[in-house]
Amino acid sequence: MDIMYRESLEQRERDSLAQQAQLSAESSGRKFTAFDDALRTNFQRDRDKILHTKAFRRLSHKTQVFIAAKGDHYRTRLTHTLEVSQIARTISRALGLNEDLTEAIALGHDLGHTPFGHAGERALSRAISHHRGIPTPSEDDIVYKHNEQSLRVVDVIENNGKGLNLTSEVRDGILHHTGRMRAATLEGRVVATADRIAYVNHDIDDALRAGILCADDFPRNIIETLGETHYNRIENIIFDMVKTSAARGDIFLSDDMWQALTELRSFLFKSVYTAPIIYTEIKKAENVIHDLFDYFMTHPEKIPHEYHDISAGDIVVATTDYIAGMTDRYALYTYNEIFLPKAWHE
Repeated sequence: MDIMYRESLEQRERDSLAQQAQLSAESSGRKFTAFDDALRTNFQRDRDKILHTKAFRRLSHKTQVFIAAKGDHYRTRLTHTLEVSQIARTISRALGLNEDLTEAIALGHDLGHTPFGHAGERALSRAISHHRGIPTPSEDDIVYKHNEQSLRVVDVIENNGKGLNLTSEVRDGILHHTGRMRAATLEGRVVATADRIAYVNHDIDDALRAGILCADDFPRNIIETLGETHYNRIENIIFDMVKTSAARGDIFLSDDMWQALTELRSFLFKSVYTAPIIYTEIKKAENVIHDLFDYFMTHPEKIPHEYHDISAGDIVVATTDYIAGMTDRYALYTYNEIFLPKAWHE
């Protein structure tokens, strides 16, 4: 049995991947010099580093949409990440792109997400703005951005404040998986679109399970374009993206598919993300974040010392890093310990 050393894997990439693919041997490198691995390429090594982080493990207890869901089948931030990875790898494989780079970006793209999903992100933005003395941000110009925090997690917070020293291509893909600027690599652009494909479709699935929507609620023109079932929609969107990207030489959906996906996202915002049953819990979650932030700003000694060590003396940064890293259940536990009275025992 032959051993596939790193050099053999790098040569396999040269022989098999598309011309536009990012080869691991041609990475722009890492911030700090590191020895090459004997068995893994640069991007395989980055993927494994991310997989073993504490931040990655905590994703299993962070909200996707449904806060404190009691059913076992609702998505969490971790299952969302795995679905993004699967979709992105399928697209990259079909286009002859680097699957290892794609997977590393996908696994790391949401490491900076707060407890309670986007509700926590908005609440942290308002809390940071308040304590920085700057105007309250709008929905389109939030102060706390989970993609930037995801990069901070891998650059600074993990590995006891030393960071993971990832390649520039993985770091770029994590940072630019959302926002106006596109990733520098095609693999990063695949993840950005796979992220939207995943959450729009699995949020439909969860909303149907929760009884917030029924199949007849969806606009027919959207369903006719995307497909009737969860499986059909994902299959159709992926095939459209592969076909369109191959024709254009860059990562795109067809105009009709992109329009339908955008309209479906707008429909979900009106019918699911801001539905009264969800909005009520969102406001409670935002209050938890606000109260915790105010408390730790006035009691910085309660923040674990490692967050002070990496904050350069900035209490707002230390508080942000600490709260952003919490899981839903740890945020609620901490809130209960601080603010709720405890039973007296004789």
